Amino acid sequence: MKRLSAALLILVAGLASGIAAGCGSSGGSTSEATTTAASQGLNVQLQEQNFSGEDGQATLTAKGQKTLVVIQMASYAANAQPAHIHKGTCAKLDPTPAYPLNNVVQGKSRTMVNVPLAKLMEKYAINMHRSAKQMKIYVACGDISKNQPPTPTETVNPESGSGSG
Repeated sequence: MKRLSAALLILVAGLASGIAAGCGSSGGSTSEATTTAASQGLNVQLQEQNFSGEDGQATLTAKGQKTLVVIQMASYAANAQPAHIHKGTCAKLDPTPAYPLNNVVQGKSRTMVNVPLAKLMEKYAINMHRSAKQMKIYVACGDISKNQPPTPTETVNPESGSGSG
């Protein structure tokens, strides 16, 4: 019981210090958030469009002057689906793709794009189409600039009270 209490105390102290660090007077700026996300990568939620029933996530990871884009759909169509990065937002998408992505096949796609992540965070979106024959029907979209870097998590081993992240 003492070990569990000690582990809980360590966990609470760690959370309190994390909250205090997040409440500093600097408040952080948009450029700091962009720089942090560009160095760590970020997750983009791909939301269903046109009653497709398809949604998922894209993970963008900075690789120098390139960006690795990995799409993982929770629900998807049986056929291969074209995907692109477009300038604009899901609400106002430039119909001409800025950067092509590999087709989403069985809910997955992986593409190295020749553009830095920081540029993509300016105002771009990831868009998926129903099929190569039905390009005008959008099935999922996610705004890159509205997303944040993944939150680092730390797990505490109740036996030892030590954390690993």
